[in-house]
Amino acid sequence: MSTAAEPCGEARKSRPYQPWQELSPLPEGWVSLPWAFVHAARRNARRIAICDSTGASYTFAQTFLRSLAMGRALSRSWSEASHVGLFVPPVAPSALANLAVSLWGKIPVNLNYSASQAVVDSSIEQCGITHVITSGRALDKFKITPRAELILLEDLPARVTLADKLWAAAVSRVVPLATLPMFLPGLRGNRLEDEATIIFTSGSTGDPKGVRLSHRNILSNAHQIAQQVQLKPDDVVLGILPFFHAFGFTVTIWTALALGKKVVYHFNPLDARNVGKLCEEHGVTLLIGTPSFMRIYLKTCEAKQFAKLTHLILGAEKLKPELAREIERTLGIRPLEGYGCTELSPVVAVNVPDPVRLRDGRIVDGNRLGTVGLPMPGTRIKTVDPETGEDLVPGTEGMIQVSGPQVMMGYLNRPEATARVLSEGWYTTGDLGAVDEDGFLRITDRLSRFSKVAGEMVPHIMIESALMELTGVDEHHVAVTGIPDDKHGERLCVLYTDLGMSPTDVHHRMMDGRLPRLWIPSLRDFIRVDEIPITATGKIDLRGLRELATSRHSPAQAAGSAD
Repeated sequence: MSTAAEPCGEARKSRPYQPWQELSPLPEGWVSLPWAFVHAARRNARRIAICDSTGASYTFAQTFLRSLAMGRALSRSWSEASHVGLFVPPVAPSALANLAVSLWGKIPVNLNYSASQAVVDSSIEQCGITHVITSGRALDKFKITPRAELILLEDLPARVTLADKLWAAAVSRVVPLATLPMFLPGLRGNRLEDEATIIFTSGSTGDPKGVRLSHRNILSNAHQIAQQVQLKPDDVVLGILPFFHAFGFTVTIWTALALGKKVVYHFNPLDARNVGKLCEEHGVTLLIGTPSFMRIYLKTCEAKQFAKLTHLILGAEKLKPELAREIERTLGIRPLEGYGCTELSPVVAVNVPDPVRLRDGRIVDGNRLGTVGLPMPGTRIKTVDPETGEDLVPGTEGMIQVSGPQVMMGYLNRPEATARVLSEGWYTTGDLGAVDEDGFLRITDRLSRFSKVAGEMVPHIMIESALMELTGVDEHHVAVTGIPDDKHGERLCVLYTDLGMSPTDVHHRMMDGRLPRLWIPSLRDFIRVDEIPITATGKIDLRGLRELATSRHSPAQAAGSAD
């Protein structure tokens, strides 16, 4: 195989981005995730690829070599199972492990260490995982022990032999591209349509659903980012999102490394002091996070630490105008709101900092406050009637559906669940919104039963189930919704008619139960109502539920109950 040409995003700053253009073909050689990385590693051998807050720093050549040596040692430990679990935070060794697994033709599955033991074990069982790569520190910190044979990263140096190192050096530096597949199973054949990873959802109705993403899904999304965001050759990416999150996996591993960018990892996005230091030390130019993260950074960090920042992309919760203004006033950069979801690999739309040229020739600001930006190249967005599923006139608010090369393969072993959200290439997001006359997408509401609290998806149904189990009441007497919150993006509210016991007793029992603390509503967010609103078809009226909670929840109460 020949060396891949630079992706088209490298030299596009000279003219306005055209949001109506189609996605250009994938760069030559991008036939799988590991192939895209190998081409970038050979092309950018001496440039820094990955580093982290521990001081680790590796060039592309070193990253390739180390991932090969690690993979060769790991391959003597894992079984014939097709999927390998990873239970690790975003640091350099974790990125190397993901590369190693893919280069050896296995499918990496990053497990959610912020979930419960039951969710992690369910993910392992659904994938048929027999081995999980983790670390002693991760096991101690997250208090979860994956139910599989564990391979500790701390033990790997002793497992890597001199023969492994010499073999890795020869393969990474000397072996021609055309013959690399003889040594690396992950480079054999065109694998674009094959499964590249499984990323699990939050498990809102019991077991978590595994989202199957192909090599084409993830590489297309990386190429879409290159084409729309128009990254520069010397861009530096901050990697603070966990790899079990679609943005962390797609953007901060594969997009960064396939495009030859430097990525700086840190295991805790809430550790503002170290995040600020890393941004200043490494000259971070692209930061992807949540509005909640930025509120913390504004309070803790100095503006000079973000002096090199050119792309500040925020998602997962609504970016409020006052926060956007504070960011621009403090840091001198306008934040770019974006939108995506796991089932879409994940990026669907994003604002851009430069002007854009519309079909009619007009040039407009590419960053439109209050929207989540322009659809990615090759992405189509439409709205349909939430009740009938019929297409709506462009510009009309409705249920958002998306089609494009980033649409998932489907849910793991769940054909019925897949059929409910996928039809003729269109994915139904569960969100309400509209596309304006210039092509910008505006999200107006969320119909899916989740709240995004501090950037984490929190399932209402799981909380309702816990409440009903504790109290013995049914869904006609208790329901959970989310309302806007200045501190966390959203806050959870329990609306009830009769719990059979005091809210204080219920709250205490929930705190002693198995739910993550982030999922437990504050005692002050228990709201007694005359009745739970329902639709004409007998379903919970989600919009009415949210409106009722908002009307009964004063700003003063929200401020006093923020915890």
